Amino acid sequence: MYIRLVCVGSLKEDFWQKACQEYQKRLQKFCTLQIIELQEQNKYEQVDKILSAEGGLILSNLSGYNILLDIEGKLCSSNELASKLNNILLTNSTITFIIGGSYGVSNSVKESVKERLSFGKITLPHNLARVVLLEQIYRAFMINSGAKYHK
Repeated sequence: MYIRLVCVGSLKEDFWQKACQEYQKRLQKFCTLQIIELQEQNKYEQVDKILSAEGGLILSNLSGYNILLDIEGKLCSSNELASKLNNILLTNSTITFIIGGSYGVSNSVKESVKERLSFGKITLPHNLARVVLLEQIYRAFMINSGAKYHK
């Protein structure tokens, strides 16, 4: 099974990289993980141009069952996410999660995904969202394996 993260922007600070590397290492026993970092567009362009350009990059990297991280998406608990991933992987060998840029994503991206998932009504920096997503994916695999990681 493959888990893919399509992320606009890269991790510049060492502490974000180390946090993600830790979860990448932990996830190796459950899945093949691929992280695709897309280049952020020029922040001095108009927002609609940025969304369009980044949206095109995102759309060209979608594969399998696509889930967008979106503040307006559906909330779910860790147990619900574990169940969701388990069910999706019964019929799909690849799940792709999308983390958009600082302006979000274009409507074309929102229309192209199967689901939109929210971590709450707060806005997370994209670097932190990536760490939280990786931790929650790891937690989901641990829940589904019956391990005691999730309390």
